[in-house]
Amino acid sequence: MKTPVIIGIAGGTGSGKTTVAQKVLEKIDSSKITIIEHDSYYKDQSKITFEERLKTNYDHPLAFDTDLLLKHLTDLRAGKPIQRPVYSFKSHTRLPEAVTEEPKKIIILEGILILEDKRIRDLMDIKVYVDTDPDVRIIRRIVRDIKERERTLESVVDQYLSVVRPMHLQFVEPSKKFADIIVPEGGENKVAIDILTAKIISLVNSH
Repeated sequence: MKTPVIIGIAGGTGSGKTTVAQKVLEKIDSSKITIIEHDSYYKDQSKITFEERLKTNYDHPLAFDTDLLLKHLTDLRAGKPIQRPVYSFKSHTRLPEAVTEEPKKIIILEGILILEDKRIRDLMDIKVYVDTDPDVRIIRRIVRDIKERERTLESVVDQYLSVVRPMHLQFVEPSKKFADIIVPEGGENKVAIDILTAKIISLVNSH
């Protein structure tokens, strides 16, 4: 197999990163794409108490097992399957089971901080930043965390103001300068997604 094309899709919480990745899937044969979520690579915290896990800053680069992610991306590029970790947002730690991800022509890595680390950036063929207004992002996060992660409105807002927003301003927003393509308004920007898809197909054909 030819060396896979690695696409990084970054952006703030609730910006629409996953939607952009799904839109690309709709336009390209999904059998050719593996999507890796950065959230899967939160560090294992099984050796500390649940109360201690609640105090972890999950929006800081140090919350991620970057060494493992780098190894897995390198393995996928070399045509080797990986055992991707599974992270639970309810227990705030890695689950015992893992998921086998096979190397495919296109690897999409999606997450808020994937452009922050130069080592990860250097593995990417295309770096994308999804740029969405803060008010839209916080509303999306509130809805997601209450529905999918069983959080209260008060806890979501408190976490956003005390951790998420400061970390966004310190780490996420500055990483936008490393993007090759900036997609305003996420998955609703059909023109930007068409351009991104065309570029991906061009890269796949040239690899």
